[in-house]
Amino acid sequence: MIKCNVTVCGTISRAAQMRTGKEGKPFMSLGINVVIPAKSGINKTVEISVAKDGGSQEELSGYPVGSRVEVVGTLTFHKKGEAFYLNLSATGINTFSAGSEDSIKGDIEFRGTLGNKIEEKKDKKGNPFCVFSAFSSEKNGENYDYTWIRFLQFSESRKDWMQPKSGINAKGELQMSVYNDKLDIACRVSELSQWDKSATNA
Repeated sequence: MIKCNVTVCGTISRAAQMRTGKEGKPFMSLGINVVIPAKSGINKTVEISVAKDGGSQEELSGYPVGSRVEVVGTLTFHKKGEAFYLNLSATGINTFSAGSEDSIKGDIEFRGTLGNKIEEKKDKKGNPFCVFSAFSSEKNGENYDYTWIRFLQFSESRKDWMQPKSGINAKGELQMSVYNDKLDIACRVSELSQWDKSATNA
């Protein structure tokens, strides 16, 4: 499970249109392009699919392609093979306070499984911090796809339960960048606890 409460600034790339959900409820759909800064290589533009409950045909003209927009809502990630999708369930969309700089800012909630590499380090002042990665899986037909998140936990040492393949719950600041043309999703941890996977499966 990966869920992010975010504010996104970007440029409308796909015209707004009205659609109908599974339960017959109308919602507005549009696409926005956001430039993600690169740590290595060149910046990358990602398209986020935005859906907002309600709306009307009259509203659509207020969101022309090419206009700047600020969207507040819940961002989720979906992976199918090599394809990676970003979907944003919006609670608010506006054009009047959108800045000129692209950004994705907010918090991330994560539940998943620790990877094999869990590093304990110290900063320049000798304070401990921990760097590790974990994945969330989703079923895709007969197979599973895995979305990896990189975590940085400052002023903390590694807990005894933090072993490869252990389940974790984590919350913190969402950080997104690009490394070698691939999206790098990271979390600066504010809360971390063990997830008992056996209890959930039962």
